[in-house]
Amino acid sequence: MSAAVARLRAWAKTLKRDVVALHLAARDPRTPLGARILALAVLAYALSPLDLIPDFIPILGQLDDVILVPLGIWLVVRMIPREVFTDARARAQDMDRPPASRAGATVIVTLWIAGLAVCLWWILP
Repeated sequence: MSAAVARLRAWAKTLKRDVVALHLAARDPRTPLGARILALAVLAYALSPLDLIPDFIPILGQLDDVILVPLGIWLVVRMIPREVFTDARARAQDMDRPPASRAGATVIVTLWIAGLAVCLWWILP
């Protein structure tokens, strides 16, 4: 395995941990409201099957995930108090698996149903 692949895997592992930490920090009462709202938006985009640029578009489809998600995480992390995010990272590191969210699953299923309804409305007279 090359050094570039090893660095990429380490970055992906860190990114995954930070997404979980972002989820935990967004639920922390010490996090400002604006940071919570933006964190939820970033998490919804990161976990949503719907993308700004669909993945089937070569290169650009994957590039939006590689650029927008880390950029969103970076922005939210800057808005969250340092001690809150440090605590959230430590808790995320200790977790065996990411937390499950019924509300998040409901939002994603609702988005899929709404997208399907819009497609049907557009296709059918």
